[in-house]
Amino acid sequence: MGCPDVTLWSELSTVLGADIQNMLEGKLDPNLPDVGKIYKTQFYVCPACGNILTSTGNASITCCGRKLRPLKPGPYTTEHEMTVAEMDIDYYVSIRHIMTKDHYITFVAYVLYDRVLLIRLYPEQSAEARIPMTMKGGDLYLYCTKHGLQKNSNLFN
Repeated sequence: MGCPDVTLWSELSTVLGADIQNMLEGKLDPNLPDVGKIYKTQFYVCPACGNILTSTGNASITCCGRKLRPLKPGPYTTEHEMTVAEMDIDYYVSIRHIMTKDHYITFVAYVLYDRVLLIRLYPEQSAEARIPMTMKGGDLYLYCTKHGLQKNSNLFN
């Protein structure tokens, strides 16, 4: 008694604008307002479909029915060696890394204080990106399907 019929949960979730899992756990606490600090962007990757999601604050993110946790960036390793060349008005970043269907770099993201440039990469494609020279002073992230998220803070300095 007191618990709604399970067939109504989906509609109740829609009406209340709340996640079913949070409703069942009794947690409907809102986050604090996002203060817009883009440089604090967090990345999420769905293990089922490979979807890439981001947030700039605390978020409850789900994909394919799974709750995702923010990826914790590890330090940049030389295993993912990068070379940078100036080309026209861009930095041309090339990453020496295999790009097979089982092991590849999914994305490269360049995060500044006010914007994020996200470049999606695909298997059997070159691991390279062009970043405008006007975007200095940020952090470069790359996500490898085997080694996870890595952060390089000194790429263009």
